[in-house]
Amino acid sequence: MCTFAAFAGVLFGYDSGYISSVLGMAEFKRAYGHHLTYIVDGVERHDFSYSTSQKSLIVSILSAGTFFGALISGSLADRFGRRTIIIAGCVVFMLGVVVQISVLTVTALVCGRLIAGFGVGFVSAVNILYMSEVAPRHVRGAIVSSYQFAITIGIMLASCVGFATQDREDTGAFRIPIAIQFLWAIVLAIGLFLLPESPRYFVKKGRLDKAMEVLARVRGQPHDSEYVLHELAEIQANYEYELQVGEVSWLGCFGGGVWNRNSNARKVFIGTALQMFQQFTGINFIFYFNTTFFQQVGLEGPFLISMITTIVNVVSTPVSFYTIERFGRRPLLIYGAIAMTVSRRVKPPKHRWLLTFCL
Repeated sequence: MCTFAAFAGVLFGYDSGYISSVLGMAEFKRAYGHHLTYIVDGVERHDFSYSTSQKSLIVSILSAGTFFGALISGSLADRFGRRTIIIAGCVVFMLGVVVQISVLTVTALVCGRLIAGFGVGFVSAVNILYMSEVAPRHVRGAIVSSYQFAITIGIMLASCVGFATQDREDTGAFRIPIAIQFLWAIVLAIGLFLLPESPRYFVKKGRLDKAMEVLARVRGQPHDSEYVLHELAEIQANYEYELQVGEVSWLGCFGGGVWNRNSNARKVFIGTALQMFQQFTGINFIFYFNTTFFQQVGLEGPFLISMITTIVNVVSTPVSFYTIERFGRRPLLIYGAIAMTVSRRVKPPKHRWLLTFCL
């Protein structure tokens, strides 16, 4: 069940990854760009392109939609259920895809990616919550890591599709990679109709009978088994403890000071800083702009090199499934950061395949 729920990562990864290839396609530049005339060695040449600001807006607007979608998805998931909000996110996402492929203007593309990002925010935030509440405790870290693995697969699939359609001489060159997103959203939405709701959600709603039924299903145990009753009692005890502590306001999340070990502000800072600095490493530049970057620096086969970088990303991610449970979360973050630091200090190799591997 959790493995299928992790399929949401394919949707997120594909949506993040397809834009890199699309931006580098000649047909995309012809459809969305403006005509250019320039002189090279005394010869007049013609081309199509778009401005850097348009390129930045097209790429970044997805993250803006994801931000606001994720921001409100938590309260909606507590009210309507985890599964319901993930399905709703898929529907919103598909509406965004319709806008992107129906009108060939930068404005429509930006609006479509904003709407799709809003749906992705629903899916990405609530899906992790759903998986963590359904997964058995002793393998929770590995199972939740499978979501990141699914993201890398989605990015790789987007790169492969872009590589396959790059030479088309019609709007299918970029419309096909965009439209394929429908498939991931439909598969996820239909599949979630067959999966149970989170047992913790039912406990919060006071429906212990449904919580017991779900636990029995996801653990493969009889309803009255000691294993199910013990885990249900643990979930209920945790929820009652949260009620005793009381609800924390948005302002309360930042109380107590960052240097106070037990303060909410410190916990929020650590959680958000980990995510922020992960992005500051530059990984999103590689997956959002790699094709156009390789084109601008004059590398041959930019679509192929981009595809190889995504394959390397996919192959390396499953290592965390074992190591996260064997060595813990913190050591992986520390040694992973050290490895990235070392790779930044190594002189970039001239051979494009070695360069691709280092990226």
